[in-house]
Amino acid sequence: DPPPVQLIVQFLEQASKPSVNEQNQVQPPPDNKRNRILKLLALKVAAHLKWDLDVLEKSLSVPVLNMLLNELLCISKVPPGTKHVDVDLSSLPPTTAMAILLYNRWAIRTIVQSSFPVKQVKPGPPQLNVMNQMQQEKELTENILKVLKEQAADSILVLEGALKLNKDLYVHTIRTLDLLAMEPGMVNGETESSTAGLKISAEEIQCQVCYDLGAIYFQQGSTNAAVHENAKEMFFRTKELIAKNGSSSLHFTIDEERLAGYCQACGVLTSSPDDASQQATPYSQIHSCMKSGNYQDLVKIFLEDNLTLSLPVQFRQSVLRELFQKAQQGNDALDEVCFKVCVCNTVCDVLQGRIIDIQFCQLFLKPSKEKIDFLLEVCSRSINLESASEELKRKMATFLKNLCLGLEDLQLVFMISSHELFIKLLKDDERKLLIDQMRKRSPRINLCTKPVTSFYDIPASASVNIGQLEHQLILSVDPWRIRQILIELHGMTSERQFWTVSNKWEVPNVYGNVILGIKDNLTRDLVYILMAKGLHCCAIKDFVHAKQLFAACLELVTEFSPKLRQVMLNEMLLLDMYTHEAGPGASGERPPSDLISRVRGYLEMRVPDIPLRQVIAEECVAFLLNWRENEYLTMQVPLPLVQTNPYVKLGQLLAATCKELPGPKESRRTAKDLWEVVVQICSVSNQHKRGNDGRVSLIKHRESTLGIMYRSELVAFIKKLREPLVLTTILSLFVKLHNVREDIVNDIAAEHISIWPSSIPNLQSVDFEAVAVTVKELVSYALTINANNHFWLIIQADIYFATNQYSAALHYYLQAGAACSDFFNKMVPPDVYTDQVIKRMIKCCSLLNCHTQVAILCQFLREVDYKTAFKALQEQNSHDAMDSYYEYIWDVTILEYLHGWKKSFSYPNLHHKRGETDKRQIAIKAIGQTELNASNPEEVLQLAAQRRKKKFLQAMAKLYF
Repeated sequence: DPPPVQLIVQFLEQASKPSVNEQNQVQPPPDNKRNRILKLLALKVAAHLKWDLDVLEKSLSVPVLNMLLNELLCISKVPPGTKHVDVDLSSLPPTTAMAILLYNRWAIRTIVQSSFPVKQVKPGPPQLNVMNQMQQEKELTENILKVLKEQAADSILVLEGALKLNKDLYVHTIRTLDLLAMEPGMVNGETESSTAGLKISAEEIQCQVCYDLGAIYFQQGSTNAAVHENAKEMFFRTKELIAKNGSSSLHFTIDEERLAGYCQACGVLTSSPDDASQQATPYSQIHSCMKSGNYQDLVKIFLEDNLTLSLPVQFRQSVLRELFQKAQQGNDALDEVCFKVCVCNTVCDVLQGRIIDIQFCQLFLKPSKEKIDFLLEVCSRSINLESASEELKRKMATFLKNLCLGLEDLQLVFMISSHELFIKLLKDDERKLLIDQMRKRSPRINLCTKPVTSFYDIPASASVNIGQLEHQLILSVDPWRIRQILIELHGMTSERQFWTVSNKWEVPNVYGNVILGIKDNLTRDLVYILMAKGLHCCAIKDFVHAKQLFAACLELVTEFSPKLRQVMLNEMLLLDMYTHEAGPGASGERPPSDLISRVRGYLEMRVPDIPLRQVIAEECVAFLLNWRENEYLTMQVPLPLVQTNPYVKLGQLLAATCKELPGPKESRRTAKDLWEVVVQICSVSNQHKRGNDGRVSLIKHRESTLGIMYRSELVAFIKKLREPLVLTTILSLFVKLHNVREDIVNDIAAEHISIWPSSIPNLQSVDFEAVAVTVKELVSYALTINANNHFWLIIQADIYFATNQYSAALHYYLQAGAACSDFFNKMVPPDVYTDQVIKRMIKCCSLLNCHTQVAILCQFLREVDYKTAFKALQEQNSHDAMDSYYEYIWDVTILEYLHGWKKSFSYPNLHHKRGETDKRQIAIKAIGQTELNASNPEEVLQLAAQRRKKKFLQAMAKLYF
């Protein structure tokens, strides 16, 4: 049997079901005896549950509960359309007043509940009818919430008025509802007397109303802080009433944990200096200190709590995060406060056995006497040595010992080791062991067990100073500071090669050989480190620091090496290209003419013995292609450069091909040249090898050296391009190469595919597996450049179709149509949804068992495919919404087939045969629409078809997107 609450849903759904008249027009539910009985049954179930809103709200949706409470108002004789705020509750019958209270309490609770975040339920497989039902319920809920929020002020006034009532009220029971149903004349008799129904005491009513008012006041406090005072008063009054009468009630239950949370929050938000009871709470004290900026007392509270450990670790961390945020916003005075609170938190973590936070380590990178003093004070005040357990003492001792081992300044080490707490916590042998460890770490340190008067006369270790300088050298990106550090290091030792300090400093081999040939050690280190750091900054897109480092390096090498000077000019050119592409170029702004001239100059440069990086030439060609410098690449590039640099040759062929598009066939010689170059790159070299058994086997080398470059290099170069025409050209070339394969079943369509040759002399030499991988890789990259290019989307869809991934193929076919038609609000161009694309969509739907979708898509073809449509409609097992799609059919022949009106058809009425009366009615309704009448003008029929196309494609998009 269904639970009682589900019975309410069933009764109300049956009672509110609309009717259909003889003209097939939808009518509101009739007010007949059957519907009145169903509504009464729903009210009786709610009465059986004693009108407990907690139970009803958990199980009923907002629309259903709204309908139920409106029926309660109706049966309680509350005049429809009457504003509840205008009614005097004290003058109404008890059951009527209680009905009004119930409705307005629910309204307030629903508004509060709607403000809480809701965890999204993971959706199941997409089903159009279920999605439509969910969407309708969501829209209905939003409309009800909108009305409730508009009437919120009135509901609050009604509940505030209810607090002034000092009399008991009554709520309808099953008995009183039966009396109302059987004898309407008794409405003013027993059913409205003071003894009818379930009695609710005045104090119970006040307790629930106070709680609900407190919740709505608290919610409004986010925009009006003064309202928090009202919320506080309501919640504390609720607590008093619960303490007086107990938490058990016949009519309601209150979540006392949530009430306690509300009270605590109100206590913090409304605390005042004279409120002694609230100031005793550490939370309210901390809130007050943060609000007033009294950070000295804030640190004191944290310090005292290190003994009591009453504040949760999450709260401590949240306060510290808030302080860090304020400090980062420019309040430098908070740096010291952040450090002190962080130290308090760290000592608390140590005592509770938690890991030390990274923030403490960062703040202690530069320790000072003041920091150590405060740390030792916190440690001393956080542990009571007389009452502390041995485990607690051991944790503190280990922390202080590790702190000593991590410090390099011996004076700070002495401050800790000579402190009273340190001496009490560590035994003599432990202190001696610590001194031995310190001595091994730094041979020049001579610590003794007795305290010494001063550490200033102990010389610092040279190795410590060198280590500190090397650390600064690694971190610094300031060229002047790097130079100063290297001068200091070379002054301390002449035996080290400081360019080897970090294994992250990498310089290309073509440059490294020249730089390491510099005779002066300081100059060699400086040039190498400046270039390595500049290249690293360039790689992480920190172009500002990269420019500073390269400029300093250029200034340095200009004095003694023309070769390195040209190297730095080349690297600065590459940096300027990157800077433009990441900055103004990203928004479409053309590069300045001098930058284009420098790029051309680099390609034409003929300086002997200059070490060159191939990547710079590659980026220069890509840069010119991206900014449509096709005229230069086609006509003005020197011939020797084309013959020696494969990227320049590839760029020239691409530029020439793009220039000729969409030219006549006789002008496509360059397209053929480009085709031959790419085919050669994708060809494999075959070798024969004799195995141990004497057989000769054929070996294919994937990365062939037959072409001007490797296929991987070609793909890497294409991924530097972002000009749509260039990408479309190279993509169509690879698609054509993919289609040339003899055993190909499903061709891939592409724009400008007709410009390429249709055959290859030696098919066996082409690595078609690598070609297929390349097509997938390139189309994925192209869609990162423009995710709405419909031709690229069609290619992606065709790839999925060819690999039998039909759901993904439909997704991209639909996305292509949506991209070029404003989500199907305009007509999809015929060159996008060609007959081939439509037929592939039909096959996808058929293989996904969505047969009604197949029938509808058959209408999209230039000549409607009735045979396929009729066959699809005969399928018994369809995974789509079937009859829900009938409204999208505009072809009268298909509709007549569905209904079986045409006697010439040999098929009987499908739905009549299957006994599906409801679906037959939907088919009748679809065919009876006047706009589909064959006598209508052609414009009307086309408009009707276009409207159904739009709605169907939008519905499909919702399923597959």
